[in-house]
Amino acid sequence: MLVEITPPPGFRNHGTDLESEGRWRDGSLVRWHEGSLRPVGGWAARVSSAPYAAAPRGMVAWQDNSLNRWLAAGTYSTLYVTTAGGTTYDITPAGLTAGTEDATVNTGYGGGFYGIGFYGQTRPDIGNFAEATTWSLDTWGQYLIACSKDDGNLYEWQLNTGTPAAAIANAPTGCLGVVVSDDRFIFALGAGGNPRKVAWCDFEDNTIWTAASTNQAGDLTLQSTGQIMQGVRTHGQTFVLTDQDAHRFIYIGAPYVHQVERVGTSCGAISRKAAATTAAGVFWMGQKGFYRYDGSNVTEVHCEVWDHVFADRNTAQVSKIWGVSNGQNGEVWWFYPSAGSNECDRYVAYDYHDGHWLIGTLGRTSGVDRGVFRTPIWASDAGQIYNHETGFNYDSGEVFAETGPFRIGAGDNMAVVTRLIPDETTLGQVDATFKTRFYPTATESTHGPYTLGNPTSVRFQGKQVRMKVASTVGADWRVGKFRFDVTQGARR
Repeated sequence: MLVEITPPPGFRNHGTDLESEGRWRDGSLVRWHEGSLRPVGGWAARVSSAPYAAAPRGMVAWQDNSLNRWLAAGTYSTLYVTTAGGTTYDITPAGLTAGTEDATVNTGYGGGFYGIGFYGQTRPDIGNFAEATTWSLDTWGQYLIACSKDDGNLYEWQLNTGTPAAAIANAPTGCLGVVVSDDRFIFALGAGGNPRKVAWCDFEDNTIWTAASTNQAGDLTLQSTGQIMQGVRTHGQTFVLTDQDAHRFIYIGAPYVHQVERVGTSCGAISRKAAATTAAGVFWMGQKGFYRYDGSNVTEVHCEVWDHVFADRNTAQVSKIWGVSNGQNGEVWWFYPSAGSNECDRYVAYDYHDGHWLIGTLGRTSGVDRGVFRTPIWASDAGQIYNHETGFNYDSGEVFAETGPFRIGAGDNMAVVTRLIPDETTLGQVDATFKTRFYPTATESTHGPYTLGNPTSVRFQGKQVRMKVASTVGADWRVGKFRFDVTQGARR
């Protein structure tokens, strides 16, 4: 009897063993397109004068009026700009206040309240918290606008590689970030040290920030219990996230200039780089879930890999989490540090066209989508920048997908599998491994890996089986429906 093994696209890694029955449960560096499993595009290091001196945590790409292409990136202490040809310049503003490369939580002596907690147990996370430094980077016309959260000043760089970025005259200080609206207003987020205040400059004049009857500068304070985390442009609006809720700013002209409206509650961003804007709206990671703003409403995105992500992350380093659109594939990716790492070493991605999830292992700290450049550009914690979605090099990373259990034995009977009929575009580009159990929590037996032929001779028995397919070559392989030749075995 032939039994089809046809898990639907996407991973489900949540709950018990049988809750992922008939689904793909684990994997890395794979995606689905039109129903078939395939590898994501690989990467190659960009030609550059040298890697950045530290992990970048903020990046933007743009094209100036002379059609020159630029890539800007900020580390905890330095602001860089790189040309399309690969030459990197240090444009760090004079007097920039350096931040911190890693987040710190003081739960030791003096870091909390006397009498809180129990002797012999880990102290509760109520100490003073210092985030890892992140940058807000945007463009105002052809010029770069930048703000480091730990410095708080707004800077502008006017394309002269021999001159560093300079503070914008009269702009607020003590800011948490910056974003530029579609109407060319620069929004200072957390202006003047007020974590809920948004100030904007006059229309087309970024040196006028004091409101008057003769200009359109102004400010508003959000009615929120949280602090501002991030601002992005979307659907002709400026969308501002706090760590508690979501707000939109809409240009309405004089005398009020901008109207603000809260559009979501209990949906705050987990970090200052957690949101990414896509053709389908803004997506972001929150403290306990994922959310989407479609231009009108905020909705929670049902996550089928919740346990995999939120139960295994370094909660002390969540300020490093960042999101990026991968528009050519209809995906948005988030990189985060797992529980055993101080740096982003894993990703979770959502395919918003087909509504399924991807997971994997990959260390990247910042990046931009394709558009200005032909491929997405993402950077590692070593400061190396890479062209992504190009070729099939993965730097020894394992490219694989593994299912949850399939029940193949009925009642007390074992099932014996003697042949596998694979479904590949080119046989031999992946191999297959099988893991059998008699019960969901029983000891698991491994069989293989098998080099696939048509058919492939195998022999194993059990009441439930998991299948793992792994890449054996750097190629654009495809995997479809696999079939088992199953016979009834003896009773257990």
